[in-house]
Amino acid sequence: MTSEETGGRTGWLLGLLGSVVLTHTALNLVRPLISYRTIAVGGDAFEVGLVTAAYALLPLVMAVSVGRFTDRSGRIAWLAGLGSLILAVGGLSLAVSGGLFGLALASTVVGVGHLLCMVAAQALIARYSSPEHLDRDFGWFTAAASLGQLVGPLISGAILDDASGPALLSATSTALVVAGVVASLGVLPLLPLARLRPLRRTAEQKGAPPVSTRDLLRRRRMPSALLTSLALLTAVDLLTAYLPLIAETRGISPMLVGVLLSLRAGSSLLSRLILPWMLHRWSRKTLIIASTSVAAAALTLVALPTSGFVTLAVVLVVGGFLLGVGQPLTMAEVTTLAPEGARGAALALRIWGNRMGQVAIPAAASGVAGLVGAPGALLFSALVLATAAVTAR
Repeated sequence: MTSEETGGRTGWLLGLLGSVVLTHTALNLVRPLISYRTIAVGGDAFEVGLVTAAYALLPLVMAVSVGRFTDRSGRIAWLAGLGSLILAVGGLSLAVSGGLFGLALASTVVGVGHLLCMVAAQALIARYSSPEHLDRDFGWFTAAASLGQLVGPLISGAILDDASGPALLSATSTALVVAGVVASLGVLPLLPLARLRPLRRTAEQKGAPPVSTRDLLRRRRMPSALLTSLALLTAVDLLTAYLPLIAETRGISPMLVGVLLSLRAGSSLLSRLILPWMLHRWSRKTLIIASTSVAAAALTLVALPTSGFVTLAVVLVVGGFLLGVGQPLTMAEVTTLAPEGARGAALALRIWGNRMGQVAIPAAASGVAGLVGAPGALLFSALVLATAAVTAR
């Protein structure tokens, strides 16, 4: 089955998007809970940053190899299902972890599960979407992820409510069990995708040597796309990790933090749904520059001590809208820049860059936060975003 044969049919894509919604709901249930659980066991801002960095540690080593595996494999939908199950195991492991080492280890398992889901899902879109639908399908993919980012924090906020002290530990355990169940359900929409037939490969493709990572990085615009993706993703991660700490110092409850994170995710969801319309009005480059620049300004405003709940809500709606634009555009750009037969590897290289950023930037941000407090971590992320905007020019 070729991409032309599947480009007009969206049944496989709808199943994939259903799984993405469930796995990202679970993931975004888990990510804020890691911060609260770290606090509940006695951790501070520095240790929140280290546990957050652990999430990306093993995926950093695995990413490119998993991508090359998808390029070689005829059927890859099962890999997304495996990722859902591993994500569920990670969530349940967090629920029973009572120390910082256990939390870091379980956070790493969550990262591996998410990696497999992401690499397999993006490779499926790169393989089965027609070229004219690539931006649209990646936009829908990231919109499904945004829906999970919207629902997950609302569920965690409702379960945690105003819990504190010993009650916070118990409440996070309950929420993490819910996350594990939701992640495991992500396997079900993928079952029909098992019928997807492998693509027919040309004789030239079969005999072609694999494209090296160095050759992929030498392709024009590839480094800029990777930096933009890294900056935007780590900005969302740091916002998710440090907003609970910032909100706590300003008297904002965990439930309202869930509302703020969901507003950000809902705004990103909207921008991804209307991405085809925006691409008719502005170029991909213009949208990428706007995405990184406005996101940098938004994080700076969140870090200001005068920002209360209402101000944060407005800033996160505007910033979230632009934060949501860059990721699908970098996915489509990396796919089109890579030669056919190496697209899985190129998308995995993008994820590898993201994971490198998710290790290095939270670790650096935790050092800044340890010196000047949690807002310093967001200011550091804003600086990375500004650098990406300059590079995109």
